[in-house]
Amino acid sequence: MRAFPVRLPSGTTYWTVLDDELAVVAVADGFLRYVRLGRDGAESTTKSYAHSIALFLRWCARTGRSWQAGAEHLALFMTWLVYADPSASGAESISAVVLAGPGGAPVRGPRRVNGVLAAVRAMVVHAVSTGLAGGHLLALLYEVADDRDLPEVARDSDGRMAWRMRARHRVHEPERPVDRAGDADIVAVLHACRSARDRLIVLLMARAGLRRGEVCGLRRSDVHLLANSGALGCSVARPHLHVVRREDNQNGAWAKSRRQRTVPLDFLVVQGFDTYAFERMRIRQVAGSDFVFVNLFREPIGAPMRPDAIGELLAACSRRAGLERAVRPHQLRHAFGSNAADAGVGIDVVADLLGHASVSSSQVYVHPDVSRLRAAVDAVPSPRELTGVGE
Repeated sequence: MRAFPVRLPSGTTYWTVLDDELAVVAVADGFLRYVRLGRDGAESTTKSYAHSIALFLRWCARTGRSWQAGAEHLALFMTWLVYADPSASGAESISAVVLAGPGGAPVRGPRRVNGVLAAVRAMVVHAVSTGLAGGHLLALLYEVADDRDLPEVARDSDGRMAWRMRARHRVHEPERPVDRAGDADIVAVLHACRSARDRLIVLLMARAGLRRGEVCGLRRSDVHLLANSGALGCSVARPHLHVVRREDNQNGAWAKSRRQRTVPLDFLVVQGFDTYAFERMRIRQVAGSDFVFVNLFREPIGAPMRPDAIGELLAACSRRAGLERAVRPHQLRHAFGSNAADAGVGIDVVADLLGHASVSSSQVYVHPDVSRLRAAVDAVPSPRELTGVGE
């Protein structure tokens, strides 16, 4: 079992799962096509799901189970997933490998295990909904209950019965602070940039919260730097840009969110655009490209930058800056979300700025650090201050 990319005649690409005979696994392929085409999911999402489902189907095949029987014994798969390293879980491994099991060193962390389990559950739910599996599997995967056991204030306000589902199989994930880039590291990376283009890329991620795919997919027509963009047919005031999801980007850049969003720009980013415009105008081959970020210093000149190039750029800048650990693209985005939350911005606004479909995805940014906790305690008046004693 292995994940494999498929390119449809329309040009749309998604990932599927092939068995050892290189035949498409129908239950996995149906689910992954539904994610890509029915739910308009990103190709990268189907890739992640496909690798996770391939692990599950590989375990089923090597333990002599059908995938339905594997779903009925998901706890056993969890144990295998935690302790089976590539020599036992890889596509080319020999199935006779004996695992150490509990007591040995885990080879996958809780977050990875839970991600694989979420993909498997989603596939099983889709199979049940399309008649490929019996409904009894849902009760084995989820705890299902109505709201009659809840206090009255927690029930549906309209008096209707509501149902709750909770995954039965899940590894506890220790709460960790968000992995953000420090302000000093961001400044060091900016100083290590060798071009105005590279500085603008860092600024857009660190001060506007853009993902690397959104940066590389940005078109010049998406950027409005005027105080009033009415002449451009845009009613949004002051400098901003529009993050638009497009499937025809030749560099494979992809805006994760299906919903278009507007991101305000501060004076530093605007200055970055101005400086980059002069740098770009000196390269004759890029004049006809609508992509904001194009190759200026290596072939093919004028081609839109690939998302992978963003990681290479940050790694090179981090080395030149002498940082112990390379700054990654998502750490800059995390820095923006954290700084916005620390400045008192509401979680709903943070979610809109970052393009999160749910505010729960932005919750990680509102956990206060130790200094903010100390400031909160110091801000509480003491009994002496409240009673006027000692004045």
